[in-house]
This record gives sequence, C-alpha cells and structure tokens, in this order.
Amino acid sequence: MRIADDVAGRAGRRPTDGPPRCAGYRGGVDARETRHAVGSDGRPRLGFWRVALTPRMVGLLLLFLGVAAVCGRLGVWQLDRAVERSEQNAAVRAAELESSPGDPLDEVLAPQQTFAGELVGRKVEVSGRFEGRTLLVPGRARGDDVGFLVLDAFRVDEGGVLAVVRGWVADPVAPPAPEGPVTMTGFLQAGEASEPGPQPEGRIGAISPGELVNRWGGPIYSGYLVAADPGPGVGKLPPPSVPGAGLNLQNLAYAVQWWIFGGFAVLLWSRLVRDEVRALAEEAAEAEDDRDGARVAEAPGGGGRRPHDGGEDHTPGGPDVHASPTGADDGSPSAPDRSPAV
Repeated sequence: MRIADDVAGRAGRRPTDGPPRCAGYRGGVDARETRHAVGSDGRPRLGFWRVALTPRMVGLLLLFLGVAAVCGRLGVWQLDRAVERSEQNAAVRAAELESSPGDPLDEVLAPQQTFAGELVGRKVEVSGRFEGRTLLVPGRARGDDVGFLVLDAFRVDEGGVLAVVRGWVADPVAPPAPEGPVTMTGFLQAGEASEPGPQPEGRIGAISPGELVNRWGGPIYSGYLVAADPGPGVGKLPPPSVPGAGLNLQNLAYAVQWWIFGGFAVLLWSRLVRDEVRALAEEAAEAEDDRDGARVAEAPGGGGRRPHDGGEDHTPGGPDVHASPTGADDGSPSAPDRSPAV
C-alpha cells in the first residue's frame, strides 16, 4: 500500500484513504526507489532487476554467492580426493599385477582378433623372438618428461607378430633388442589410431596395427604389449589402464552433490527476487483498484451523491413543489380577486 500511495502521489492522484503510513519499505524494497517505475497508464512497473538491485537483495545475493563458492570449493576437494584415491588404488593394483603370474597370450588374444576393453592391463606371458626392427614413437611422456617409446616387432612362436613396447628413452637412441628365443611377460594395451603426416626414418607416429602390418607383415595382433622388464638402457613404464576408470565413485558423487548445492543457492536467490516482484505487483494492483473505486464513488451521478434536503428540486425553472394542488389557502398571501361583480 505504501508503494501504491507513493506512486499515486507522483501521478497527481489522491492517495487511498486510511491511517498515515511511515516511509519505509515493503519486503526490503524502498518505496522511493519505485517512484519512477510507472507506466503510461499510471500503474506501477516493477521489473526483476529493479527489485534485484535493492540493498536487501544485493546483500542476499552476496550471501548466496558465498555459499555457492564454498560448495564449489568442497566439490573440487572431493574431486581431488577421488583422483588421489584412484591413484592409490592403481598403485595397489600395479603391485598386485607385478607379483602375479601372467596368463599365456594364446589363451587371451589371437592374431587379428578384436581387442576387448577388459583386456587393457591384463598381464600375459609370451614366447618368441625379436626380429630386430626397432621403431621410436616420439612425444610420449613418462612422469614430467617427454621422450620416445621403444617399439619392436616380436614374432610369437605361434606365428603372429606382436608389437612390444620395451620401454621409454629420453633421446632418440634405443639399445638393440635381445637376440634369440625370449620368454617375456608384459601388460596388454589396445592399438592406437594411425597418425597422419610423414615421420623420419626409424620413427612412427602411433602404435597402429594397421600401419605396422604394412611394415612388419602379418598376421598381426590388434593390441600391443608393454614389457614388464624392459632390460638395460630403457626406462620402465607403468602398466596401462583405462583413463578415468579408477576414479573413486563415492568421492566423485560427493563432488557432484556439492556443485548441485551451490547451483541451488543461486537459484534460491532468483526465486526470492521473483516472489518479491510478484508480491509488490499484487499490492500495487490492489492499491490501484482501491483508488479506482474511490474515484467512481466521488464522480457526479455516482453512488456518493448527497440527497437534497426536503426533496426540494433545485433545477432552474422547475415547478414549485410547495404549491397546494387544490389552490386552498395554506396561510400564504394570495392574489386579489378581480372577477366582475354580478
């Protein structure tokens, strides 16, 4: 009502009747801040941002943004915990793989057989011999260092060609592969897509079975082997794993929950502003209806017309309602009788 009266006063109308109201605010919105928010028809126009920029709503926004920031930081902490615990689990799993015996390769994978996802990191044992055709794969990291993978063709006793990553080197120089029959253990990994573009002699952009079969012949395996014991002069690589597969799901779920709570804090502030706008609009509409009713009651011919005293007709030239209809003497002076005498 205060806002409605204030708007009405600016528009030159008479404010609604009632007891005096103190200057202030309704729901945190100062009436003086809404004086100019009047449309051409004289009705208040209170927009979302007009209410949102009031001191009370700005203070609530800062509070909710602080809550959202805390929730976001807690979510990041839970995500870090998920990664940390996944690394711990991976270290435990790697230690278990190192100490466990490998399965025979021919029982796990055959040449040209589709490589299943669950075979990633599977420890196997294979017998055969290196063919002495070594390639370097550039741009591969081990920890914080970037260098080369040492890739060799290994002819399995069963007749297939298996790509074997013996290890990692920092410089583009690799020691020769062992000669003669070799029985080795390692961890399986899926083959990569070929890298476009030419490479210098003795290098290849990716461990792609489709590209290696053109260099080494076949039949070739669809995956490759990461050697568990790389030998002298070559750095050891960790067992391969599926990226992101080791994330701790419990901590990951906690992180998502904290981020959702932070989003709810901002949405709650938006809902409060919209509710405030709706309440102010309803109050202003109610005040406008009261003023319209007062103007109708005060208009000529309206329901607020005062009755004439005694039923007297004040219309100019109207009949004298006090004259006696029979012409009888009612005590008032009468005209002399001018009729001729008989």
